[in-house]
Amino acid sequence: CSKNTVDSEVMMSIAKNADYKVTTNLIEADYIVINTCSFINDAKEESIDAIIEIGELKSEYPNKKIIVTGCLAQRYHSELLKEMPEVDAILGTGDVDQLIEILKTIDGGKRAVEIEGVDKEYYELADRSEFVNSHIAYVKIAEGCDNRCSYCIIPKLRGKFRSRRIEDIRNEVESLVENGVKEVILIAQDTSRYGKDLYGRYALPELLDSLNTIEGIKWIRILYIYPDCFTDELIDGIARNDKVANYVDIPIQHISNRILKRMNRHTNREQIESLVKKLRARMSDIQIRTTLIAGFPGETDEDFDELKAFVKEARFDKLGVFAYSHEEDTPSYKLDGQVDEEIKLERRDEIMEIQMKISLENSEKKVDNIYEVIIDEIVEEEELYIGRSYMDAPDIDGVIFFNSNQKYEVGDSVKVKILEAMEYDLKGEIVDESTK
Repeated sequence: CSKNTVDSEVMMSIAKNADYKVTTNLIEADYIVINTCSFINDAKEESIDAIIEIGELKSEYPNKKIIVTGCLAQRYHSELLKEMPEVDAILGTGDVDQLIEILKTIDGGKRAVEIEGVDKEYYELADRSEFVNSHIAYVKIAEGCDNRCSYCIIPKLRGKFRSRRIEDIRNEVESLVENGVKEVILIAQDTSRYGKDLYGRYALPELLDSLNTIEGIKWIRILYIYPDCFTDELIDGIARNDKVANYVDIPIQHISNRILKRMNRHTNREQIESLVKKLRARMSDIQIRTTLIAGFPGETDEDFDELKAFVKEARFDKLGVFAYSHEEDTPSYKLDGQVDEEIKLERRDEIMEIQMKISLENSEKKVDNIYEVIIDEIVEEEELYIGRSYMDAPDIDGVIFFNSNQKYEVGDSVKVKILEAMEYDLKGEIVDESTK
């Protein structure tokens, strides 16, 4: 989770400022912080497995202290303390600023719990730049969420929507860029709502205008733009700022108006279709990513057929599908019409098969085109470079492979001509020198 990545970097900065040494060596560490997720069941299981695995170290190293933070800690703090005696402390999602106090408490031999600050303002004193070990940095522009989608637990775990000030975000980005960051990725639970709570207006276009003037940034990318607040002003803000990638991540979740209403989404099919048309009309090279949920309670065969037809018609550049996760403490947990797990998975896979064909056809259109590519990874023994163009976000989208006997570094930019297309990835060759 990119939001948890930011929180982890903030905690590392807090620890360093308090004269603690940060290490990734579990044997060397006196305190081990496990930052967890619990958005869907798979994430919960992964988080619990990590706690159990780290907890086993205590049998050999009994003086180690384990601090569990993040969404699982916020959601299940009582259960964790009761069922996992190896856990020494619980730190809630809004209480990362209490990390040092927590460490002092458990040093005194007491278990500690701090989960009260879910609606706190964002912690602005941490300098993450030293701990962003890459040319890519996620920047959280807001915390929390007010949307109350019926399937989502996030408002309970992260609190109400709280925007950061433009000047604070700009200061952070300037610091990151000074330390080598080339690509800044703006994140929040819902980036389109940025500024509404703070300034009384949707201020994401203003933020983009400000960040676009920072020297040294290669790309500014925006994720999690909800469709209901995706204004014409935001479309213009993306189009007019040359450093803002013509790439948008718009989680629509479904297209059936009946299912959207059951999801408590604040949009409908007509608005979604209009937005996609506007984006493509304003920016011919726009890349649109979306996510869908298959098997939501009450989803009929007709609803699913409508979704499949829309995916074929819309031809999104990037698309991910989740099988609906039946999460307690959410309104959808008690809805009638729960779909069998097997059917949910079948529907997810069917949508992905449709999208795979679309993705291959889209990729084939890129052959012979030349793109600026930022290098993410190097396999030196094979003289192989792995990078991305503006069309792909790190970790979730495809990559571009190319070979070269020239020496480049991670974060360098080169021009690459596409020679071969695969479903999600591309292969190419260098056509000019590094633009670094």
